[in-house]
Amino acid sequence: MGQIVKIEIETLLHRLVEMSYEAHIGRRDTDRAVAADALRAPMPAWQRDGQQAAMVEARRRMLRTGQWSDTQFMGRRWPIGCVALEITQRCNLDCTACYLSETSEAVKDLPIQEVLRRIDRIFEHYGPYTDVQVTGGDPTLRKREELIEIVRRIRQRGMRPTLMTNGIRATRDLLRKLAEAGLVDVTFHVDLTQQRRGFASEVALNAIRQEYIERARGLGLAVMFNTTVFAGNIAEIPAVVAFFIANSDIVRLASFQITADTGRTVPGLHDGRLNIASIKSQIELGASTTLSFDTMHIGHSQCNRYAMAAVVNGTAYDVLDDPELVRCVLERTAHLQFDRQSRLKAVAALARGLVGSPSLAMRASIWLARKVWLARRELVRARGRVNKLSFFIHNFMGACSLEQARIDACVFAAATQAGPISMCLHNAMRDAFILDPIPMEGDRFWNPLFGTVTTRPEPGRPGRVPDSKPRRRPKREKEG
Repeated sequence: MGQIVKIEIETLLHRLVEMSYEAHIGRRDTDRAVAADALRAPMPAWQRDGQQAAMVEARRRMLRTGQWSDTQFMGRRWPIGCVALEITQRCNLDCTACYLSETSEAVKDLPIQEVLRRIDRIFEHYGPYTDVQVTGGDPTLRKREELIEIVRRIRQRGMRPTLMTNGIRATRDLLRKLAEAGLVDVTFHVDLTQQRRGFASEVALNAIRQEYIERARGLGLAVMFNTTVFAGNIAEIPAVVAFFIANSDIVRLASFQITADTGRTVPGLHDGRLNIASIKSQIELGASTTLSFDTMHIGHSQCNRYAMAAVVNGTAYDVLDDPELVRCVLERTAHLQFDRQSRLKAVAALARGLVGSPSLAMRASIWLARKVWLARRELVRARGRVNKLSFFIHNFMGACSLEQARIDACVFAAATQAGPISMCLHNAMRDAFILDPIPMEGDRFWNPLFGTVTTRPEPGRPGRVPDSKPRRRPKREKEG
């Protein structure tokens, strides 16, 4: 009797989700949205021949979408920029800008066997050195031993694991254990959209950022920060950038993500001031210098912009201000891997790439001499210490404004049971993936709503785009 009741509840939940979807889909801007059926197939197409085939396919997509250039990384240095591996849908914050769906909080954590299978599939598709972002929800809500096992498996496969977390549960002890398991980077997501109690400005949140920096200091991890930019904090971005420059001895990358109307994001966070150009200006204001965001190309130009600065005694200097030099260096070093955890190893790899071309080495030496002269006073004060700080601007698409060309040129994929797909597509159709039953051994299926194994594939159904039941607010946690 109990089993019959459970099946009936599953069926009812499934129908409620479908009804919500049907009501929602009628409100979509169909002129701008891409047809759901066209987006259901994994992106990019599954390649059983491994990394080389994926690299060729990446280059084809860049050519097909008009994004190929002499400085395009996608299809030249790697076949994908990053693959997000969502190991939980649970979170301990309630962000106003959230890519999770209204259903996410009801979904159980993926079985560890399925997570490990997805890791293996990422490797089979993209090969070694692929950046795999262990994320959620917040991944630190997963059982500690499972999180460590996940990181260890990624590293054992020759890929580079990154932890994406809000930091609340990322204690120094946990970070140490993850570093021992092979974690390469930790990315802390901190900004006003998280509504952390007692913090009313981005400047105030710098106290939390500093605490997280100290937690990771000395563990051999590259530290990155993600900041969601919305109408309420765009004016404070210069102060946030200045903070990152002041801490560039450990902070390697600062990512600024423009809020997108997707998932359960609160309406009204985006206004006319939010675009790549305005974020670029705010970053430059905080860096007190112009930065070349158009020299390197990473995927679609409407999605991503990248700049790099050398920081000497708190002063930032543009590194990508000679496009022709950058092009030549990329051509010579596209096959090399740079160690993000060791400055000396990264410099050594760059030197190896330049050694075979005397003319390029000479040109690079002239450029370097100019920079040294420009920064001579600061170099003396810093005793020759130079830090590298990168800036990344992400302009994700809203759920109702997906563009096929940008999806085809996507460099940020999400791992699903069917394969990797564009992150923007995944966020727009999240319930279609997280509610799908997971095939298990013996013709059985894991139920994502109850966490049980059944003989029937319910409640999810592939190909639908549900937009779910009433939101369950996550339980908040205090800092520390």
